[in-house]
Amino acid sequence: MRFSLSELFSISAIAVSVVSAAGWSFQDGSVTIAAKGAGVDGGSKQSLSPDSILPKELSLGTTDSLKIVLTTVEGKTPKRPHQAFFTLFESQTGLEESWPLNVKDNGKAKLSLSHKDLPHQFVTSSAPLTAKVTIASFGSSKPFNARVFPLKINRDSAAPLTIPAAPLRYGKLPEIHHIFRADPKSPPMIVSGFFALAVVATLPVLLGAWLALGANFNHLGKAMNGAPISHALFLGSVVGIEGVFFLYYTTWNLFQTLPAVGVLGAVAIVSGSRALSEVQERRLAGER
Repeated sequence: MRFSLSELFSISAIAVSVVSAAGWSFQDGSVTIAAKGAGVDGGSKQSLSPDSILPKELSLGTTDSLKIVLTTVEGKTPKRPHQAFFTLFESQTGLEESWPLNVKDNGKAKLSLSHKDLPHQFVTSSAPLTAKVTIASFGSSKPFNARVFPLKINRDSAAPLTIPAAPLRYGKLPEIHHIFRADPKSPPMIVSGFFALAVVATLPVLLGAWLALGANFNHLGKAMNGAPISHALFLGSVVGIEGVFFLYYTTWNLFQTLPAVGVLGAVAIVSGSRALSEVQERRLAGER
């Protein structure tokens, strides 16, 4: 049997149109609403059609469960799609929530829902919800998205409704007024005077111990002649640091004290190093 070139083109065009016309859908669909403890075959079962919505409104009670069973098909072939969702839509607020169907490789899909799986907006809604099924996958096949039945959510008015707290919204907050802790106060003058006298009383003891260990004041002139600036700056910086501590104790704050201590400390380090070098030279020369 021979075909002309035009007939071959016609057959190819028909085949391409058939393939492109194939789309996703479902078959053998049903929805069952069963009360708690109704058993496997208990409850009200309705058949679902991909071409029309159920004319009768279904009702889901507080203790009821909703079960959807269907077979996803591509064209006429049962097949597992990439995506298969069951969606409930509330028309007054525009809120919708989707749940993925559990689909096997042969296209058998099912889903079970109860009151605890629904957002509280659906539970408190007075308008019926619209149930939709969405099936889609990769390729050129047309996805399926259609309404399948209306659903009314019934709630037991005697049962307390648990509404979650509102989510955190980032935005402008009220101004924060910081309350700083009061400045520390000095101890009573009697306590301060006692400890000041105790410190001063140790100075004669320190001087006596220094003399007992062999302090030699005869080298004071040599030290001042060898490095007068270094010795003078070192002793002056030590006295100055003590004076800064006294001012900090009496009137100054920390921000006034730190810069002064930093400057005097740097002077003490540099001049003290030079002064100790001069003392080392005399020690190496055998002068004690």
